[in-house]
Amino acid sequence: MRKKWTDYLLVMPALLLSICIVIVPGILTIVMSFTDYNGISFDVNFVGLQNFQELFSNRVFWKAISNNMIWMALFLTVPVLLALGVSVILLKKKKSKNIYQVIFLIPYVLAPAVNAMLWQNIIFNSRTGIIGVLNNIGYAVGSPLTNIQTAIYAVASVDIWHYWGYLAVIYFASLRQTPQDLVEASKIDGCNAWGTFKNVYFPHLLPTFKLMMIMIVIGSFLAFDYIKLLTGGGPANSTEVLGTYAYTLAFSTMQVGKASAVGLFMSFFGLIASTIYTILSRNEERM
Repeated sequence: MRKKWTDYLLVMPALLLSICIVIVPGILTIVMSFTDYNGISFDVNFVGLQNFQELFSNRVFWKAISNNMIWMALFLTVPVLLALGVSVILLKKKKSKNIYQVIFLIPYVLAPAVNAMLWQNIIFNSRTGIIGVLNNIGYAVGSPLTNIQTAIYAVASVDIWHYWGYLAVIYFASLRQTPQDLVEASKIDGCNAWGTFKNVYFPHLLPTFKLMMIMIVIGSFLAFDYIKLLTGGGPANSTEVLGTYAYTLAFSTMQVGKASAVGLFMSFFGLIASTIYTILSRNEERM
């Protein structure tokens, strides 16, 4: 009995933090999504489903969801394939692999504001950046950040550059756990490099791979910082995502109730991804 109470005491701090920082704000967000709360006054009126009805009839809201989908599709392909390829190459680097890992992690540990500033000045700047150099030598190239057709891809490229190295290090750490006797056995059986990766390395990488894919999906619907820093959701809402749209509603137009409704949609997509991962994990345990 004493041990049981000791266990409760040890869990209590983490439980209290979760209640105060996650559960209570989550409940308040749900409640506020059904009100016209403006974030300032205490005059709050219950409006039912009005906020959701207005969102469903708002073009910007659907544009934000479509941009989040584009963001998710880009991050589920480009950085994943790049990180997989690089992590496999790192397996062959016996002496220099640690140096490469540090180099790959540098963009990830830099603040988003620093990364955004680097890309704006070195690449996207129409005078001093690569875009400016191309214009000076006769190629009429505009900044992709100002083009409604390319802006979302330009911002995503900055975030992909910041993220893929971290993903490569995670994959590499998982691949290193593969028993070398299985690798040697596959080579003896005549497997080429692709066959060894497919039949030996990837099955050991699969749990980590699934987890990171789910984390990418969740992170795609939480995208905010690079979009806010580089375009602010523009031009003409071409880079608007749910995160920036909720920010605008809450802090620019003071529609906190409607912003809370947008936040629920962000959480909903993340919940779907988490549920899928949980189901897949349970099926693996049963097998």
